[in-house]
Amino acid sequence: MKITKEWSTLLLPILLAGCMSTTATTPTDTATTDKPAVEQPVTPETKPEVKPEQKPQVDPKPPVAKNLKTADGKLILGEEEWMYIKAINHNSKARIDTGATTSSISAVDIEMFERDGKDWVKFKLAHGDSETKEFESPVARIVTIRQSSTEKRTDRPVIEAWVQIGDLKTKTEFTLNDRTHMTYPVLLGRTFFRDVAVVDVSKKYIQPKVKLAK
Repeated sequence: MKITKEWSTLLLPILLAGCMSTTATTPTDTATTDKPAVEQPVTPETKPEVKPEQKPQVDPKPPVAKNLKTADGKLILGEEEWMYIKAINHNSKARIDTGATTSSISAVDIEMFERDGKDWVKFKLAHGDSETKEFESPVARIVTIRQSSTEKRTDRPVIEAWVQIGDLKTKTEFTLNDRTHMTYPVLLGRTFFRDVAVVDVSKKYIQPKVKLAK
């Protein structure tokens, strides 16, 4: 079979085209993909704790009692009361002792002497670290005290003094005794409140404190 010159001229470009690679190379994306930024938690700033201002503690005042007397007019006393001593213009804490017969008051430098044929005594009222000036008073009587731990007997002078609790003003007897080591400078026994007062040992400071004279 003879190929004419015209056909060979037409086939040559076709054969050459088939030998050429027609595969297109897809370019590789070499760009690096950026990762999304991760938000870091923010630690809040720690402020120093501000403490409230500390106020000085104040001892609460005892409640004011509404009933100061019984229906028949007797004074109501608590286990502890303020007793006003007129001679020294001073309020002193007193323990109301229903088990004691007589009353006593703390005194030091007690010295008996005689004046115009009668017994007198000079002394200083004292409790804790404080004491008054020296006083002189007639002796109402002498009591003999026997110590519970020993058989020793001690004579103690008894004086009379004006005192006041609430609106009760009275002249009463006190045994002079060194009570500086005890809690209360004054002990009030039954002879003080008999027939004029009743005692409620479940309460304290029922009667108002007497105002000092100016």
